[in-house]
Amino acid sequence: MFQLGPRKLVTRDQAMTGRDQRLFDVPDRHAVLGTPLEPPFPDDLEVVYVGMGCFWGAERKFWQTPGVYSTAVGYQGGYTKNPTYDEVCSGRTGHTEAVQVVFDPAQVSVNDIMRVFWENHDPTQGFRQGNDTGTQYRSSVYTTTKEQADLVALSRESFQRALRTAGFRDITTEIETAEQAGPFYFAEGYHQQYLHKVPNGYCGIGGTGVSCPIGVLGVVPTDD
Repeated sequence: MFQLGPRKLVTRDQAMTGRDQRLFDVPDRHAVLGTPLEPPFPDDLEVVYVGMGCFWGAERKFWQTPGVYSTAVGYQGGYTKNPTYDEVCSGRTGHTEAVQVVFDPAQVSVNDIMRVFWENHDPTQGFRQGNDTGTQYRSSVYTTTKEQADLVALSRESFQRALRTAGFRDITTEIETAEQAGPFYFAEGYHQQYLHKVPNGYCGIGGTGVSCPIGVLGVVPTDD
């Protein structure tokens, strides 16, 4: 998308007010997985929210991850109620572009989810991701359980050490609980599973080339 946006986060007082209801419809079903985009979800599933820059490519990474039940893109971490894409891109809502990841912990662990997260963007860039600049492109993780929060913190420490060894700067990822970050507002329907609908569309995803250390994330190597 090659967006250029504000590099300073607005305060609550500066943010747009928004509205009580969203202005657009969201598809009932995931265009790839065929599962619901909106809750309620089965009780044995978990949800985590991540921001990795432009949400088109980030969402595709997760719907391609085995054990992920559903994904959706939206806006989170800001102040404006039910924002639109244009409002978020203005930098006046405080939101980041986020991906809702609904997964089955019996099939894919939080550690595996975090490996996809850390390795597929550069979490050291602040209000930027590659060619896209603006507060809406900041790296973020918003957790929904205590176990998620603990594992995310451990993975951050582990990946930070690996990044420093490779010569990268400090991680700037915003890590909060989903309650602290505020509601996840679904993006417009055309954004959902965008790169399935437009296979040659823009994808800003790109990692640092640094691998997230396996052992520290609780995955024990085998001799297979």
